[in-house]
Amino acid sequence: MRNLYYLFALVLLISVGCTGNQDKSVSENDALPPSYEYAVVIHGGAGYATPEKLGKEGEHAYAAAMDSALQIGLAVLKDGGRSLDAVEMVLRYLEDNPMFNAGRAAALTSEGMAELDASIMNVADLNAGAITGLTEVRHPISAARRVMDSSVHVMFSGTGATEFAKSQGLEIVPNDFFVTQESMDALKRALRENKFGTVGCVALDREGNLAAGTSTGGITNKKHGRVGDVPVIGAGTYAKNDVAGISCTGQGEFYIRLAVAKEVISLMQYKGLTVEEAAKEVIFTQLKPYDAKGGIICLDKNGNVAMEFNTSAMFRAYGNSAGTHYVAIFPE
Repeated sequence: MRNLYYLFALVLLISVGCTGNQDKSVSENDALPPSYEYAVVIHGGAGYATPEKLGKEGEHAYAAAMDSALQIGLAVLKDGGRSLDAVEMVLRYLEDNPMFNAGRAAALTSEGMAELDASIMNVADLNAGAITGLTEVRHPISAARRVMDSSVHVMFSGTGATEFAKSQGLEIVPNDFFVTQESMDALKRALRENKFGTVGCVALDREGNLAAGTSTGGITNKKHGRVGDVPVIGAGTYAKNDVAGISCTGQGEFYIRLAVAKEVISLMQYKGLTVEEAAKEVIFTQLKPYDAKGGIICLDKNGNVAMEFNTSAMFRAYGNSAGTHYVAIFPE
């Protein structure tokens, strides 16, 4: 009789345990993050800006520029455009804006030249294109996309990159087109704190395709030929189907060593972290032992966003199909 009692108790315990697991599963499904038809996130670089340094006028100007970039991306996606087109159009606008370190007003090398890098990646076919050391091409992000779309290679550099861009009919300009008085002054001051004005964009379109791109002028007073993380697929830019798209800004040497963009994807794919958890893990934990500074923007496959940085500021913007419209510079 006692054995029958224990058997009944065991069956009851198993039954309750199974019911509890089912209830938990339902609860977790109810708490799943939202999904959006389309979304776009943008950064204009992470760095050491403060409200005092920017002033109200400067803060409003940067916020307006980020808002304009966001509106460009949202307009493409709202009309059913491809995420790749949204990324390229956003970054072309930012490359032409002298407030950012990409294209016009790019950080200058120790020789006083502008050397530009860019990369772009499309999750639809896991294709990518990168360009480094450009000195005459007006829109490096478009050159990177042409590498992806019109060649069997992933990256071109230096004079070869320029010749490829010319063969694709891209706009060529003299190097002094990129040089501004501000960038010359920054070189003369030999800033101790580099300008992290790299620009980046990640977009999700109505077809569920993610694309990510990044463009930069590098760091002030860099040695001729130095290559940072931006054109390195997996370091400064990465996108993975059914996971997320990533664009980075910061101290490129450390981002390359840690393969930061790919690391965020791996944490999500293999450890089950959310996009925000993965971004925070990389920025605040993995970069910490090296005292590496910078930031990251991410969109997961459903359009949920992460914008994390360990500097005093990161110019950033985010919008989606639900009407969310967010622009910020400093920490919340």
